[in-house]
Amino acid sequence: MKEVFKAAEEKMSKRIEALEYEFSTIRAGRANPAVLDKITVDYYGTPTAINAMAAISVSEARVLVVQPWDKSALKLVEKAILASDIGINPSNDGTSLRIVFPQLTEERRKDLAKQISKYGEEAKVSIRNVRREAMDKFKAMKKKSEITEDDLKDAEKDIQKSTDKFIEKVDAVCKVKEKEIMTV
Repeated sequence: MKEVFKAAEEKMSKRIEALEYEFSTIRAGRANPAVLDKITVDYYGTPTAINAMAAISVSEARVLVVQPWDKSALKLVEKAILASDIGINPSNDGTSLRIVFPQLTEERRKDLAKQISKYGEEAKVSIRNVRREAMDKFKAMKKKSEITEDDLKDAEKDIQKSTDKFIEKVDAVCKVKEKEIMTV
């Protein structure tokens, strides 16, 4: 019974980690190297992540500098960034790319806040699915007479408490990201 509970909590905490990673890739008006994590470059026929082939640094609050280790790959990296969905045109100075993040418009901030809420809801749904799976396992254990009726009730209460705790964490993470986005 403890194994089922522990496995459920582990899955729930991994979902929160995944949510935080998703939030790190959202462009919030500040330079954040994580926005380039999803972009790959066709480098000698192999899809390669930008951070695996270039040094990425934050030179100012809203400026990212991408310096490929292989200077011949500069155009490829630039092309990949232009083709991505981050919506920013990098400036090429011959040795590196400078990506200037413009201030977000009010409309864009609201769109990002909606996107954050959507990600938060998806995380809550997956946490509730983990709860349902655990409850099903507890009921199966009861059916096989591995646990008593009282054990089943206690397990259901415990898994619900844990679910509530993780859903509160999701709300807190969403609130922090929304505040970051809405701050001008």
